[in-house]
Formats: sequence, C-alpha cells, structure tokens
Amino acid sequence: MNDEIILVTGATGKTGRRVARLLQEAGVAVRAASRSGTPSFDWTDRITWESALRNVTGIYLVLPDLGSPQAAQTIGAFARQAAAAGARRAVLLSVPEGGAGQEHVLAAERALEHAGLDWTVLRPRWFFQNFSEDFLLDPVLSGEVRLPAGDGKEAFVDAEDIAEVAVAALTEDGHAGWHYELSGPRLMTFREAVAEIAGATGRDIRYVPLTAEAYAGEQRAQGVPEEWVQLSVGLYEYVRDGGLATLSDGVQRALGRAPGDFSDYAQAAARQGFWNA
Repeated sequence: MNDEIILVTGATGKTGRRVARLLQEAGVAVRAASRSGTPSFDWTDRITWESALRNVTGIYLVLPDLGSPQAAQTIGAFARQAAAAGARRAVLLSVPEGGAGQEHVLAAERALEHAGLDWTVLRPRWFFQNFSEDFLLDPVLSGEVRLPAGDGKEAFVDAEDIAEVAVAALTEDGHAGWHYELSGPRLMTFREAVAEIAGATGRDIRYVPLTAEAYAGEQRAQGVPEEWVQLSVGLYEYVRDGGLATLSDGVQRALGRAPGDFSDYAQAAARQGFWNA
C-alpha cells in the first residue's frame, strides 16, 4: 500500500492542479494546500504550516512572489519545518535564470537546498497554457495579442510536461539535487505562436508588436496595478532582447522523452473550446 502523502501548494494553479491529478492517478495521496482547504494553509501565517505538513512525505512548492526579498526566508523556514516533520522530498517551481529579481530567486533556491530535504528545482519557460488559461487568453479571444516582445524567441513549454517532471521528482529516485531547465522542443516568437493558434481555431487572430511605452499605457488604462505593469514590461523585454532564446533538455533528462510541441497543444486546446469566441 502506498503510504505517501504529497503536499501540493498552488494546487489550483496551472502546474499545481496537474501535479495533484497525476499523483492521484498514480495512487498517491494528495493534500491540496490552500486557505480554504482542510487543513487551511497560508504562506503568510506560519501557524497553518504544522497541520499542513503533518505526515507529509513530499512537497510541491509554488510560492507567489518568488522574486521578492522575503522569498528565501519563507522557503527556507517552510522547508526546514517540513524536514523536521518527516518530509523527504521537495520540488520547487522556480523561473529561468537571468530574469527580474533573479538574486532573490536564487537565494530562495539555495534556502531549499540547505533545508535537509532531497530537493529538485524546476526552471520552466513560458507555459503554453498562458494562451488558454491565463493572462493571454483574453487577448487571444479579442483577436489581437498586443505585446512588447518584438520578434524575440522563446522556448514555450507545456504545463503537462512540467507537472510530469515534478511528479517524477516527488515519487522516484534519481532526481535529487537537479536543477531542471524545462523548455519545449523549439524556439518560437509570439507572432508564430499566435499564428499557430489562429490556424488551429480557424479564426483571425493577430500578433501586434508594441513599444514598451505603448504597452504600459494600455495596461494602465485597463486598471492594471503599476507593479504588475512594470514586471510584465520587463518580462516581455527580456524575451524581445533574446534572453530566453535557448533550448534545454530538462524534460528529456527527467522523463526520457522529448517535450510536447506547441502545435499539438494548440490543436488540443482548440478542440477543447478554450478559444471559442
């Protein structure tokens, strides 16, 4: 009988809910961590940590604001408490090297590495599913994806692949101590990604490159908080300037297979009706 219990933080997010599903399909007990869950869990309320960690053997860590100055302290304290409670493995969802707030991200990774757990760090690229489940869905539905990414290339990755790597690291030997850089199989511009979505849906959907100033102005006009405006401008400029124009073999090394392709994702998402106007 499988006596593992995996705590999944961010269990309603793009990767967290997939990790929870795959674990359950494998017969592993899942404790979904959330403020409304039982037991309740809140990153900012350490009183809730003890009950969330009780009898847990592994943890999937998704910390909001991983690039904040407080992230390392939070991750370190939580991971040490998890180890003291008997957890053995931890997988942290991180971000690619070189982006905004990188010094704080790396400090958070190091805090996990020194917490006494068998750790694995995942550094995925932009998710395919941002176009169908997150902040790029409304632009796709509107028919115009207006971004300041120019024709910079990115190695978009499938959230399903990220989740599968996480589950492997949480349930199998051989993944401890790895930083897995997770990308898709090819480099694409946002223009090319949007064109593939248009082809899959049969709809007229265009990519419109903007300057950073024009994009920021449009975001402010829509009521987007200034902090998010500045963060998103920085992320798109990093893509535009070629900061993510590389491929990695993390999915292949972790799973022994090639990562999923954007075309297959676009066709499947179209069939599922994500982009039905």
